[in-house]
Amino acid sequence: MIKFGPSGNSESFYAQGYAHTEQAAKYVKEMGLDCFEYSFGRGVRMTEAKAISIGEAFRNEGIEISVHAPYYINFANPSDENAAKSYGYVLDSGKALKLMGGRRCVFHAATQGKMERAEAVSLTEERLKILRDYIYLNGLQDLMFCPETMGKLAQIGTLEEVVRFCKIDQIFVPAVDFGHLNAREQGSLKTVSDYRSRLEYMISELGYDRVKHFHVHFSKIEYSAKGEVRHLTFEDTVYGPEFGPLAIALKELKLEPFIVSESAGTQAEDALAMKKIYEAV
Repeated sequence: MIKFGPSGNSESFYAQGYAHTEQAAKYVKEMGLDCFEYSFGRGVRMTEAKAISIGEAFRNEGIEISVHAPYYINFANPSDENAAKSYGYVLDSGKALKLMGGRRCVFHAATQGKMERAEAVSLTEERLKILRDYIYLNGLQDLMFCPETMGKLAQIGTLEEVVRFCKIDQIFVPAVDFGHLNAREQGSLKTVSDYRSRLEYMISELGYDRVKHFHVHFSKIEYSAKGEVRHLTFEDTVYGPEFGPLAIALKELKLEPFIVSESAGTQAEDALAMKKIYEAV
């Protein structure tokens, strides 16, 4: 089934007196949502006991949990030593995710840096093959590792690049951030066909079964000539993208992804808005 939920906790979570991630399970359930994404953005600093505690709370509420690996992963770093740290960040995220009882680990693949684009993408691809081997060696192959489309032009993460990386192995599943795509493509997502063409591209390259339950991040994002500037809320009427046309495209193609809202402070509220739009289609 398609699932909707927030990335992290909305401002309203704290305003209601909640403080701990375990409490987010009940908060999300009571809002009528289905999933939750925990971010290790600044590092995996969670004890095994805490991961198990979080997992139990979400399992008791029937809410599925995913994680976002640290933001500073870069598999195109010229230094093999620094690349080795990136392997560790993804693996540590996966191990914590497994303790939580979740299945989806989202990660940023790379930044172009001073390399030519083709060289950076090729290096990232080779490093992701090594990451694949580490994933199997650590017994994490029952999880889904989701390279994400990125919003800044200097980042590796066009839709085509993400699809290329996912061809390495079935453990890699696309994480498509439609706000990021819209930002790097200067407002490209407006119509049902705009979304449908990208979804059909993924299906043609990876197969329907791989794409059916792919991972989605969605938020409105301000952008400049260099791409993403900052995340906004659904109150924004300037930048977009709008969720309605995507909801129609998903239903037409019978796709059932996890849809995670990354709005700035209203992520749970905007996840619920997306769920209502989808159900109304």
